[in-house]
Amino acid sequence: MLFDNSENHVAVVRALSSKWSGLTRSEIIQITGLTNGGGLSKTIEELQYSGFIEEYLPFGRLKRDVLYRLTDEYSLFYLKFIEPMRKEGAGTWLTFQQKSTFRAWSGYAYESICLKHLPEIKKALGISGVFSTASSFYQKGLAGMDGCLIDLLIDRDDRIINLCEIKWATTEFIITKAYATELRKKVALFKHYSHTKKQVFLTFISTYGLLPNEHSLGLVDKELKLDNLFVES
Repeated sequence: MLFDNSENHVAVVRALSSKWSGLTRSEIIQITGLTNGGGLSKTIEELQYSGFIEEYLPFGRLKRDVLYRLTDEYSLFYLKFIEPMRKEGAGTWLTFQQKSTFRAWSGYAYESICLKHLPEIKKALGISGVFSTASSFYQKGLAGMDGCLIDLLIDRDDRIINLCEIKWATTEFIITKAYATELRKKVALFKHYSHTKKQVFLTFISTYGLLPNEHSLGLVDKELKLDNLFVES
């Protein structure tokens, strides 16, 4: 039966929990010590079919560059919080909620939810009828230039790319002057590294939407929030 011999499955899941953005097959092998072959392929395939992990092909990359990400919410929560805190006393959870690690996990969990609701995102953008592909983007810095990491790109056949910035927050998200500069730089770096000739629209997906201000106006082309992910078809 599936997972009767689960040591390899657990090893892969633990490896993927160590890096939010995902791992390549070679990185999984390096971390787990598993051998490259049919056994590893079967383990990855079983984890995919059972909903524990998903694969993502970064924008402009070849099939061999595919990334695997841990997308099972409970596994993420268990490995990051329950397992490390099993021996802690009362009040531990309330204390942990205030730490940066919890905020980082919340951000990743929200990003994972967004990636699982791509049809709803496309519908909210009004592009359900336009053929498009979704991917992430990562480029290391080159020749003195900064690198670039993008959560989600929607590459459309109408010669438009939605560059999606995904942010979790407990209230309406506020774009500061510094963050607006960072976003403009991210768009510019993506255009430079990808060599795209398409129009690039900045789409902001947050839990409760943006609080409009002088820095968001004219920068964000479209904003979505959590409600857009859970709409009736």
